[in-house]
Amino acid sequence: MPQIPEKIHELTVGQLSARSGAAVSALHFYEAKGLISSSRTTGNQRRYTRDTLRRVAFVRAAQRVGIPLATIREALAELPEERTPTREDWARLSEAWRSELDERIKQLNRLRDHLTDCIGCGCLSLATCVLSNPDDVVGERGAGSRLMTEPRERAPRGRRRDTGPKARD
Repeated sequence: MPQIPEKIHELTVGQLSARSGAAVSALHFYEAKGLISSSRTTGNQRRYTRDTLRRVAFVRAAQRVGIPLATIREALAELPEERTPTREDWARLSEAWRSELDERIKQLNRLRDHLTDCIGCGCLSLATCVLSNPDDVVGERGAGSRLMTEPRERAPRGRRRDTGPKARD
């Protein structure tokens, strides 16, 4: 990893990329999303303060554990004067994100456990499909891939339209 002399207080996008391990395009994306910021030289080149390295590390660590960028941006916006996140900030925020991650893990385990049913079905049209119909919320409307294409005419709630072969005759 290239070392940056202490006397350099601003980094080019290439230096920030080399030090952080994030692609230049990712850094531009982070900047567009308001996760990091830069100043511009008279030649309109981006310059980042050295503490941007820590912000990028914070963003990448949060992304690795599945935190959405919008949530990361909200967390960074709570920091006074856009200061660099500290170890204490990470501890506080990661504790707050823990329940969200636990819920996501629970959902993924449930999907994994029922995945064979969906593969056996082949078209995700099981009345109780946990992928397209969690907790069978549309099962009362009958079997079929109701979530993929909605019917043009909807039956009143609580009554099913008879769409079987006899109804068409």
